[in-house]
Amino acid sequence: MEKIGFIGLGIMGKPMARNLMQAGYPLTIYNRSPAPISELTAAGATAAASPQALAQQVDVVISCVSDSPDVEAIALGKTGIIHGARAGMLYIDMSTIAPAMARKVYAALQAQGVEALDAPVSGGDIGAQQGTLSIMVGGTAAAFARARPILEVLGKNIVHVGESGAGQVTKACNQIVVAMTAQAISEALLLAKRSGVDPARVRQALLGGFAASRVLEVHGQRILEENYAPGFKLDLLRKDLNIVLQTARQEHVPLLGTAQVTSLVDALLAQGHGDLDTAAIALIYNRLLETP
Repeated sequence: MEKIGFIGLGIMGKPMARNLMQAGYPLTIYNRSPAPISELTAAGATAAASPQALAQQVDVVISCVSDSPDVEAIALGKTGIIHGARAGMLYIDMSTIAPAMARKVYAALQAQGVEALDAPVSGGDIGAQQGTLSIMVGGTAAAFARARPILEVLGKNIVHVGESGAGQVTKACNQIVVAMTAQAISEALLLAKRSGVDPARVRQALLGGFAASRVLEVHGQRILEENYAPGFKLDLLRKDLNIVLQTARQEHVPLLGTAQVTSLVDALLAQGHGDLDTAAIALIYNRLLETP
């Protein structure tokens, strides 16, 4: 069984790392904040002092961090994975970052004889805890075949989309659908409520028809309950939408709906709501109709 190193023990990363340990994989971990390190080392993981030190101890490195600069730092920085890597290692980045950064890291590690996959995920903290994430993978077929047994511990819908960067392009497409569907659900449930119809029953009816989706199931319930505790924070969604719009500009693709929902997210961030869940997009509509 391959030795795994895991970098990034946040809302998503910590349960993913725990699932790997429960599956029997020897785990070495690195994280900037100490609390999750203490929790997982108490459960049997080994802590490393840096990404470089972690890479020196394992066969496969997995990262799940916030943004492109974070991945660049842990992979290629002064104490990055690349300085502890050896030929034959595998790096799996499960963060959501720009496709261009995924390709940059891939090229740098390939020069060292290290395979790399970009494998961003969807499914939120619930999917991370239950090991039911959807995983979108870019990289070589050989690297994907090697990674698959590991990825099967973390997710259920695992798709090799194409070469390096393809996973991140797929995640950008995913975030378009999630954000715009959350907006559509917000509008639908608000219309029901203002029309004197029970929005909970409207959601129940929609779940049995063509409008059914995982977003309606999860975010629709959160909107009904006005429960916006984060499964996936708005400030991270805004980061992802920036990647979407940046990629669209590079490819000369007009994304009119994405630009609109991004403006709604910007308004919520300006009001200090970046720590709320994606479903909090509904707050914009509720506040537009508040009586002064």
